[in-house]
Amino acid sequence: MGQQSNKVIKRRRRKLYLRRKKAAASAPASPSLKKVAAPVAEEKAKPVAKKAPAKKATAKKTAKKAAKKTAKKAAKKAAKKPEE
Repeated sequence: MGQQSNKVIKRRRRKLYLRRKKAAASAPASPSLKKVAAPVAEEKAKPVAKKAPAKKATAKKTAKKAAKKTAKKAAKKAAKKPEE
């Protein structure tokens, strides 16, 4: 989970960086800070809302993994039991 979330964060930061860079390139020689700062602030607010659904999905995945583990253990126990 940690590695995956780090990848997502890196991608998001890279995307924001490229947008800022593109905006700076298309802006006149002396851009006003208000124009550049406003879109960046909006973009930073968006990722916070996106994080909540990701946690729900991981909870489902961990539940599935736990169910698989218990099923495997039960299968092993059944195989080890001597048949009567």
